[in-house]
Amino acid sequence: MARNENSAAGGEGERRNRDRGERRERGENRDRREEREGDDLVEKLVGINRVAKVVKGGRRFGFAAIVVVGDAKGRVGVGSGKAREVPEAIRKATEQAKRSMIRVPLREGRTLHHDVFGHFGAGKVVLRAAPPGTGIIAGGPMRAIFEALGVADVVTKSVGTSNPHNMIKATFDALAQCVSPRSVAARRGRRVSDILGKRDGEKEAA
Repeated sequence: MARNENSAAGGEGERRNRDRGERRERGENRDRREEREGDDLVEKLVGINRVAKVVKGGRRFGFAAIVVVGDAKGRVGVGSGKAREVPEAIRKATEQAKRSMIRVPLREGRTLHHDVFGHFGAGKVVLRAAPPGTGIIAGGPMRAIFEALGVADVVTKSVGTSNPHNMIKATFDALAQCVSPRSVAARRGRRVSDILGKRDGEKEAA
């Protein structure tokens, strides 16, 4: 009886050790993958604010950071982090930004396919496609987003709040609405030339 209990306990211990080893291996693989992705990523520090937490006996000061991360090839993400020290807050924000990256279709790899409007809270933004040579006409946090995204020509306008959090979230709301002619054609069961030809025809008629 005691031998059976010992063998069962030993089997349970082996399974537990095996599970721990698998979890450790998955974590190492994830870290290596993030390191490979981080080699080609562009990191933009949007802002750092000092924050205070009221605790028993006084206030505890810390720092809050906003970071935008992108690969300059159509992927971008934003993250925020809080910590007692600035480097730790930036590290937390960068990790969150890498986890929240989205892909935005770009025309010719330099501008948006169409104009979009986005809003979040009191922040409202308008993003417009631009011809070559226009550059990034944007200010503050929006410029950091487009530089990390890899956009070379775009015209933007922010209306309402100047809070960087709301401006960034409104910009991401607009970017999430961007679609390419290929995806629209696939959704409608049409050819890309039909979609683009219709759009050009409407411009000429206007």
